[in-house]
Amino acid sequence: MWEDIQAAIPLGFILSFMIGPVFFVLLETSALKGFRAALVFDLGVIIADILFITIAYFSSYQLLENLSNQPGLYVFGGVILLVYGITIFFKHGSRNSSKIPIKSKRSDYLGLIVKGFLLNFINIGVLVFWLGVIIIVGPSLDNEPSRIRVFFTTMILSYFVTDLFKILLAKQLKRKLTGARIRLIKKGIGIILIVCGIVLIVKGFLPNDRFNIESRIENINY
Repeated sequence: MWEDIQAAIPLGFILSFMIGPVFFVLLETSALKGFRAALVFDLGVIIADILFITIAYFSSYQLLENLSNQPGLYVFGGVILLVYGITIFFKHGSRNSSKIPIKSKRSDYLGLIVKGFLLNFINIGVLVFWLGVIIIVGPSLDNEPSRIRVFFTTMILSYFVTDLFKILLAKQLKRKLTGARIRLIKKGIGIILIVCGIVLIVKGFLPNDRFNIESRIENINY
């Protein structure tokens, strides 16, 4: 069991630094709205990950094959990210948004947790990632449910602890924020979301053989 924990910790750390929309929105939330707001947002992200892991565990290889043959799911998620990014880019581009945002109220926390959940959930690539991890890691854990639970629980906890440090570091930026810098940050987040959306849409239109999961897993194993 200890070996499983040791193997999961570095994977959780790496996962926390995977560049994507959640990574940047988490840092933005911490810098602009404070530690608690970012923590609540991150909890929403983790809930989505747990849901994905559960789906991946019970669906495994068959669902992975089905997803690779349903490019429309990538297009759907990509369009949502694209629209969201465009909205953020233009909504916060006005010079009237020069005041530094105050900390979120408790009534805002539900919205933040839903935002974190949805931002992670609409990215079908996250589900594909967890499916791939299940398929690759499962045999090394002898497909024992108890070992798999320990491995993924440790991985999520490692991911969460790393995120806490990122949140604390991003929070330090709040002292240096001005109206112009806030607008720049929000425009940057909008651009990142737009790029991520376009990448997902492009994935949806690429030939299915570009995402032949079986051959990729065989290449990893050999």
